[in-house]
Amino acid sequence: MAIVLGQNQYGKAESRVVHISRNGPRHEIRDLNVSTSLRGDFAAAHLDGDQRNVLPTDSQKNAAFAFARQYGVDQIEDYALLLAGHFVDDVEPVRSARVTVQELGWQRASFDGVEHNHTWVRSGPEVRFAEATVEGSGGEQRLDLVSGLDDLVLLKSTGSEFAGFLHDEYTTLAETHDRVLATSLVARWRHTLTSADWATSYADVRRILVEQFASVHSLALQQTLWHMGRAVLQAHPLLAEIRLSAPNKHHFLVDLAPFGLDNPGEVYLAADRPYGLIEATVTRDDA
Repeated sequence: MAIVLGQNQYGKAESRVVHISRNGPRHEIRDLNVSTSLRGDFAAAHLDGDQRNVLPTDSQKNAAFAFARQYGVDQIEDYALLLAGHFVDDVEPVRSARVTVQELGWQRASFDGVEHNHTWVRSGPEVRFAEATVEGSGGEQRLDLVSGLDDLVLLKSTGSEFAGFLHDEYTTLAETHDRVLATSLVARWRHTLTSADWATSYADVRRILVEQFASVHSLALQQTLWHMGRAVLQAHPLLAEIRLSAPNKHHFLVDLAPFGLDNPGEVYLAADRPYGLIEATVTRDDA
C-alpha cells in the first residue's frame, strides 16, 4: 500500500491592509484582514524540499498591499476577485487561488450633527466578509464568490420559545414559552454572478436577516434560521445558497427569592459558555 501526498495548499494568513483614500479633504477608510491560499504544483516542496515552484507567503502579503495601492479598495468582493485572479494568471505553478477578506467597520465621527472628514470610531464586533476563488486559466477559468458577515450580535427579549423537545435520562432543561433569544450570527451567501453592486446587495441581505430574526415568532433557533435563509433567497434570485451559523447565547433568569425579590423576567445571567451551536444551509434545489 503506497503512501502519497494528498491535497495541499499554502498561503499568508491575516495581512492587515488599511487603505485610506485622500481624494480631497474628506477621507475614506477601508480596514481589511486579508488571507491568501494557493494550490498547484507544489509536491516537490513537500517531498524533496524543492522550493522552485513556491511563491513565498511574504510575496503574497506584498501583493495584497500593492493591489490596494494600484487599484484602491472599493468593494471587498472586487478586491478579492482581482487579487485571486492575479495569482492564477501571473504565477505559473498556481492552479487555484482563494482570497478571503474580512472588513472591520469604522463609523465616521460627528459633532453637532456634522460628520468629521478624517476621524472615525470603530463600530461593533460585526465584520463584513468576502471570499473569492479563481481556478484554472483562460476560457476554462472558474470563479466562485461568497459574501457574508461575522459576529452580527442580535437579541430579542421575547417572541421565542423552546418546548416539546426530546427528553432522555440526562434532560434537566425546563420547557419555556417565553425566553430571551440571542446570537452572534455568521452568514455566508454564494453569488451566481461575479459583478454586481455588492454594497447594496450586502446591505439588503443584512436587513433581511435582522428583520426575520425580529419578526418571526421563534419556536426554535433552527426555525428562525430557516426563515432568515428562505427570505434572503426569495428576495435575491441571483444568490445560490446561504449558510448560517448561530451560537445560542443563553440568558438564564436569576433566582432573586433568597433576597426577598421577585424576578418577572427582568434580571438575567448572560452565559457565554457552553452554548448551543445551530447551523443550517438554505439552498435552491438547482444550485
